[in-house]
Amino acid sequence: MSVRNAARIARRELRGGLSGFRVFLACLALGVAAIAAVGSVRESLDQGLARDAAVILGGDAEIELTYRFASDAERAWMEEISDAVSETVDFRSMAVVPRGDGAERGLTQLRGVDGAYPLYGAVGLEPAIPLAEAFDGTPEHPGAVMDPVLIARLGLETGDTFRLGEKTFVLTAALTREPDTSAGGFTLGPRTLVRLADLDGTGLIQPGTLYESEYRLALPPGADLAALERQANAALEGAGHRWSDTRNAAPGTSEFIDRLASFLVLVGLAGLAVGGVGVSAAVRAYLERKTGVIATLKTLGAETRTIFLAYAFQIAALTAVGIVLGLALGAALPLAFRPLIEAQLPIPAVYGVHPGPLLEAALYGLLAAALFTLWPLARTEQVRAATLYRDGAQAGAGWPRWPHVAATLAILVGLVASAAVLSGLARLTLWSAAGILAAFLSLLAVAWATRRIARRLARARVVRGRSSLRMALGSAGGPGSEAGSVVLSLGLGLTVLAAVGQIDSNLRGAITRDLPEVAPSYFVVDIQTDQLQGFRDTATGDPGVTRVETAPMLRGVITRINGRPASEVSDHWTLRGDRGITYSADPPTGAEVTAGAWWPEGYTGPPQISFAAEEAAEIGLSLGDELTVNVLGRDITGEITSFRNVDFSNAGMGFILSMNPAALRGAPHSHIATIYADRAAEARLLREIGGAWPNITMISVRSAIDRVSEILAGIAAATTYGALATLFTGFIVLIGAAAAGERARTYEAAILKTLGATRGAVLANFALRSAIFGLAAGLVAIVAGGLAGWAVTTFVMETEFYFEPVSAIAIVAGGVGVTLLAGLAFAWRPLATRPARVLRARE
Repeated sequence: MSVRNAARIARRELRGGLSGFRVFLACLALGVAAIAAVGSVRESLDQGLARDAAVILGGDAEIELTYRFASDAERAWMEEISDAVSETVDFRSMAVVPRGDGAERGLTQLRGVDGAYPLYGAVGLEPAIPLAEAFDGTPEHPGAVMDPVLIARLGLETGDTFRLGEKTFVLTAALTREPDTSAGGFTLGPRTLVRLADLDGTGLIQPGTLYESEYRLALPPGADLAALERQANAALEGAGHRWSDTRNAAPGTSEFIDRLASFLVLVGLAGLAVGGVGVSAAVRAYLERKTGVIATLKTLGAETRTIFLAYAFQIAALTAVGIVLGLALGAALPLAFRPLIEAQLPIPAVYGVHPGPLLEAALYGLLAAALFTLWPLARTEQVRAATLYRDGAQAGAGWPRWPHVAATLAILVGLVASAAVLSGLARLTLWSAAGILAAFLSLLAVAWATRRIARRLARARVVRGRSSLRMALGSAGGPGSEAGSVVLSLGLGLTVLAAVGQIDSNLRGAITRDLPEVAPSYFVVDIQTDQLQGFRDTATGDPGVTRVETAPMLRGVITRINGRPASEVSDHWTLRGDRGITYSADPPTGAEVTAGAWWPEGYTGPPQISFAAEEAAEIGLSLGDELTVNVLGRDITGEITSFRNVDFSNAGMGFILSMNPAALRGAPHSHIATIYADRAAEARLLREIGGAWPNITMISVRSAIDRVSEILAGIAAATTYGALATLFTGFIVLIGAAAAGERARTYEAAILKTLGATRGAVLANFALRSAIFGLAAGLVAIVAGGLAGWAVTTFVMETEFYFEPVSAIAIVAGGVGVTLLAGLAFAWRPLATRPARVLRARE
C-alpha cells in the first residue's frame, strides 16, 4: 500500500507545476544534451567512415610500398586477386613558377596517378572537366591539377605553366576534391596531381628518393579481407609492404575522432557534475519548502518509507523529463550545426538520430540525477511531526542513514565505471573522476573557509564604519549562506575552463614560442649523394647560415624482434609503418650513448644497431636483442649494441634506429639536411638551392609549425566550447541559487531599510557578497585548473609547463563578474519591495 499511496501523493504534488524545478530541469538537460551531442557527432562520423570506407581508402584494399614500385610478379598477384588495380606514387616536391630573373617556389604534396584512378569516388575539378582531359594538357606540356591554396600562393591561373623538377607542366584545373584525401593523414604541402607516366623526365624519382607507391585494389563482392591480408603477407613476405582495407580505412582519423570525442564526453561529464550541484540544490530547496507538508503527513500517520517514495517518484518523473529534453536537444544540435561541423572535419558523415549515443547520455543523466538527489531525499526521513510546532529551518540536518550513504557511493562507482567503459579511455576517465572529486572536496573546503573567514572579518576592526562591507561579510559567513552552492557550481566550471586555458596556452607556447628559438629554418630531403658536397658548399657559403647538418637517409620497416613478428611483441608507434634509418661511423653530434658501446671505426662485421633509449625502454628492448629491418624489400638482421638519447623536441634530425655503415653499403639512398639560418637568408636559400637542384625538396619548418598550430587551434576550440558549456551550466546553477535566495534577501532588505539603510547600501551589500563568492571560486579555479594543466602538459604531452597568468586573471575576473550578474539580477525586486508589506506578511 505504501507504494500506491506514495504514487498518489506524488501525482497530486506534481499538479502544482514545475515551480522550483526549472533549474533542476535546465541543469540536467544541458548536461545530457552536451554528452548526447558529442556522442551523436562521433557516431555520425564513424558511420560515414564505415559507409564510404572504399572511397576514403581509394579501394577495397591498399598495399603501400616505400622507396620502390611493385615488381612484375607482385603486380601480377594483385591483378589476380582483384577486379582492378590503381597505381599511384606520393611524395613531396617543389612547384616552381619562373618569373623574370627569379622564380616563385611552393612546397607541394605531389601525386602521380594512373588511368584507373580513382577506383571509387570522383575527383572534383574547377572547371568541371574529366581528369583524363585535364592531364592531356597542351601539345607542348602535360597537364596538372593543383589545390586552390597553392594556386593562390604561386599566383597561377588556368593555362599558366610551372615546373616540377626538370619538367614543365600546364595548370589545367583547380583540385577541389580528392576522394581519398581523408586516409592520407597529415601533409605539409597542398596537393598537386599529375599523370604517373608524366613524372618521367622530371628527375624527381631517383635512387633513395623518399616516396611511397600505393596500389589500390577493387575486390570482388564478398571478398574475405582477413584471408586476403594473410595471403598478401605470405605473397609479399620480405617486401616491406603495408596492408590496409575498408575494415579501418582511415585509422589515424578514426582514432583522432574517438579520442577527441571521448575527451569531450569527459568534459561533458564535468558539466553534468556542475549541473548536479544545481540539481541537488533545487531538490534541497524544494524539500525545505515542503517541510510542513512532510511533518503534516507524519502527523496523519504516513510512514517514512511512503514519504520518501512519494518525493522519489516526483524526482524520478522530473528526471525523465529533463533527460528527454536533453536527448532532444543533443540530437538536434548536430543537425543544426551540420555545416559548421562539416567545415571543421571534412570527412563523410551520416547525420541523423543515433540511438547508441543517446542511450549513453541517458545513462549518464540517470546516474548523475540519482547521485545528486538521493542525499537530499534521504534527509526527509529526519523531518519529525514536531517540526509543525517549531522552527523548521534546521529540519533534516545531519547525515542520512548508512544505507543511503552506501547507495550514493555505489551510484558514484557505477557512473565512473560506465564512463570508463563507454569512453574507451579508462585511465583518463579514472584520473578525470579523481580530479573532479578532488575539485569538489577542495571547493567544499574553500566554501567552508570562506564562511569562516567572512564571519571573522565581519567582527574585525578594519571593517568598522564600512556598513555595506561588514553586512556583506556577515551574510556570507552567516546561516543560510549561499557560499556552498555558488563556490561549488561556479568553481568547478571555472576550473575546467582554467585547465583548458592552461593546456591550450602551453600547447601553443611549445610550438610557437619555444621551438622557433632552436628549430632549423629548413628541413631538406632527397639530396643525392653526388649533390651533397655542392649542397653543403652552397648552404654554408651563405652569410646568413649558422649551421648545416646532413645525414644519409633510408626508410625501413621493423618486421621482427628476436625472430618474432614485431606486431606480436609490441604495439608501439615505432613498429607501425616505416621509420627513418641512418648510418654513421661515429655517434651523431650531441647524442649520448646511455648503454652499450658504439661500433669501432671501420667495423665490417655483422650488422649492429643503435636504438633510441626511451623508445627501446617502452618496447622492452635490451642489449643483445636482434631486430630485422626491411629496407627496399631486403631483410637486414642486426644486434642492438647500444642505446642513445634522441631529442625530437628541437625539430632537428633524430633517428630512432642507426646502423653501422657496412650494414647498409650498396643500398640506394639519399641524404637529408637541416639548415639553421636567419629569416633574411631563407628566401635566398630557397632560390639558390632550388634553382641549382630541382629534385631537392626544402620544407620550411616555420610553415610546418604554422600548420600544426592550425590543427591545435581546432582542437583547443573544441575543448574550449566544451568548457564554456560547463561554465554555462554553472551560471544556470548560480541563477537558481540566486532565485532560491530571493525571498531571504527580500526580508533582509526590508529589515535593513527599516533600520535606516539606503538602497545603495543594501545593493552594495548584495554586490559585495556576490563578489566574495566569485573571488573565492576564481581563486580555487586558478589553483585547481593550473594543477590539471600541469598534469596534462607534463605527463600526457611530455612538455614543460609554464603558468599562463593572463588566462588566470581572466578566470578570476570572470568569476567575480558572473556572480555579480547573477546576484544583482535578483536584487532589484527585494530593493523595490516596501518593508511594511514584507514585515506584515512575516507576522
